[in-house]
Formats: sequence, structure tokens, C-alpha cells
Amino acid sequence: MRQKAFALFLLALLLFLLPLELFSPRPQGPFGLPSLYLYLFGAWGLVVLLAYLLFHRP
Repeated sequence: MRQKAFALFLLALLLFLLPLELFSPRPQGPFGLPSLYLYLFGAWGLVVLLAYLLFHRP
């Protein structure tokens, strides 16, 4: 269980410490949303989903 939690922590750390220079400030995504917002919410959703799948007990 600890290995799964540590692996999820490392994945979240990698996703959220991605260099912000990769994203331009211009709106490029759907509905004119900046790509940084889409990336952050997508990464957050992925981490929450993986945490649920890893630690949910049936």
C-alpha cells in the first residue's frame, strides 16, 4: 500500500512541477480557455481518479 501511495505522490509531483514555460499565455484551447488551465485541471482529475482506483476497497 505504501508503494502505491508513494508512486502516486511521485506522479503528482511530476505532473504539477512541469515547467510552466511550455504553455503560452494566449488562449488556444476549446472555448478560448488557456491551455495551462486545461492541463492543471486535467492533471488534478487524473490524480484524483488514480487515487480512487488505487485505494478504493470493494
